[in-house]
Amino acid sequence: MSQSEKAENREQSTFSSDTEPNGTTVNPKAVCNVCKRLYRDPKILPCLHTFCSDCIGQLEPFSVSSRRDSPGDRTGVEDGAAVTVTVLCPQCDSEVDLPPSGARGLSTDHLALDEVFLETLVTDGPLGCDLCGEGGAESRCEECSVNLCEFCCQAHRRQKRTASHSLQLLEDLKSRGRLCRPVLCSLHPGQELRLFCQPCDLPVCLECAASLHRDHRCCPTSDVIDRHGDRIRELVTVRLQPHLERLKDSLEKVDISQETLQARVDATANEVRTFARAYASAVEAHCLSLLRRLEELRVQRRNQLHLQRAQLQQALLDVSGSVEFAERLLSFGSDAEILSAKGVTLRRLTSLAESSYDPHPSAVAPDDGSNITFLPREPAGEVDGYPVVGVINSRTVDLSKCTIEGEGVQRGREGQRSHFTLVCRDSAGEQVARGGENVLVSIVNKEKKNSTVETSVVDNKDGSYSVSFMPEEPGVYSVWVCVKAQHVKGSPFILTVKRKLRRHSGTFHCCSFCSSGGAKEARCGCPGTMPGGFKGCGHGHKGHPGKPHWSCCGSTMEQSECLPQSVLAAISPRGHLRTVEL
Repeated sequence: MSQSEKAENREQSTFSSDTEPNGTTVNPKAVCNVCKRLYRDPKILPCLHTFCSDCIGQLEPFSVSSRRDSPGDRTGVEDGAAVTVTVLCPQCDSEVDLPPSGARGLSTDHLALDEVFLETLVTDGPLGCDLCGEGGAESRCEECSVNLCEFCCQAHRRQKRTASHSLQLLEDLKSRGRLCRPVLCSLHPGQELRLFCQPCDLPVCLECAASLHRDHRCCPTSDVIDRHGDRIRELVTVRLQPHLERLKDSLEKVDISQETLQARVDATANEVRTFARAYASAVEAHCLSLLRRLEELRVQRRNQLHLQRAQLQQALLDVSGSVEFAERLLSFGSDAEILSAKGVTLRRLTSLAESSYDPHPSAVAPDDGSNITFLPREPAGEVDGYPVVGVINSRTVDLSKCTIEGEGVQRGREGQRSHFTLVCRDSAGEQVARGGENVLVSIVNKEKKNSTVETSVVDNKDGSYSVSFMPEEPGVYSVWVCVKAQHVKGSPFILTVKRKLRRHSGTFHCCSFCSSGGAKEARCGCPGTMPGGFKGCGHGHKGHPGKPHWSCCGSTMEQSECLPQSVLAAISPRGHLRTVEL
């Protein structure tokens, strides 16, 4: 192994430290983002991110594919099938393809090596000589990339091969802050890449140009650097730099939008909290209002019960005292005594018997508050501008005050839909402003007990219920309207269903002579006749109604139904034909 290779290996081993014991910050350009240590053999991925060669080799393959290479492009894989391994860049997550030779086939990042060496000079203190390993290094050979002590530096100048090499003091390199190292050939150690092979598009050394690229056009790197550098510079300056500025502007706008969004969200959150506190206050106020209303109902019902109790107690005393007096009079009084007290006793007993305070349970129904309910979903208006729900309901349906609106409950027509409305009312006669009652409507033919009519009941949610039905045959029906399984006032109702309306099939005219244009065979539903061989009616002749009438039945009312044949037979025993339609 040559001295330069030993120096490179030693340099790489020196670069493996992360930070100095004194806690100084390491240059991030010299640190691998995967292992978090100084670069060791840094390689450039196709996405232009640099990592250690070992770190790239340890990346888990994202995908593996094979392709058929041309005969002149085989890489030693059997049958010319090259395997392409794709990995994800640890920094940008881009999918990058590794060359067939793996991470070692990637381009070396020499700028990263310069940063590593410069970081080593700054942080590691005195360096040892790469040749003798004994003295402290004072200079560095740019061509050989080795650190030399004073003795080896003098020997380096005396050797014919290295006498022309440029030696730089390590202190000068530290003070400049930048290191320019020659790029050496990986195939010929010690040989600098001074030439560029244009067919292979690769920098080569003199030995490579004389052996591996002897048939290729190779020229000094200084002759082609302007052309290739200008190409890179053009892409950066003309295309990417404006794109970079636009990206920065867009990113700045996104940052501003994020700040604006956060400010808007914070302001809205404060509005929500303020609204929630005010709404909670309104709900609490509504709750207190409901509780006050409940307390008022309790006091009201309690006072009513107290009054009712006092009245019942007084009635009890009156009845018990009178009964006791009457029983004592009948038990111990003589005939004269009974007859003498008969008048006043009968008047008192009769008055008590006719009193409204009947002790029978069905006559006295104490209000125990069972009709007081809470309706949590019922709209309750607004409190401080906030809509609230939930009401205390103390109104119940009084069956004796419920009403039926509409004639459909009393009369109907065969085959036609009829309607009526049930309005539920409380004891005060006011409409109950809510629905939900159990309403049952049943319509039964009184002559045919098994014949019922299908009904439809729609809850209007306002205390009213729309009822519709369509009887299939005429007759007398019984209509049951029940709420909570009890009949409302007037139920069951009597419903009379008339037969289906018979529409006129003739014409409404003055006489058959006029309407038929003088046809003798034209007949009319009226019994009128005229002489001269005519079979129909005529003006002023026998049986003519004297006014316009229907030709099919003889009715003189235009808005009427057609009379049946039985009625016609009763009017004219001989029957009548309808007017001929012309």
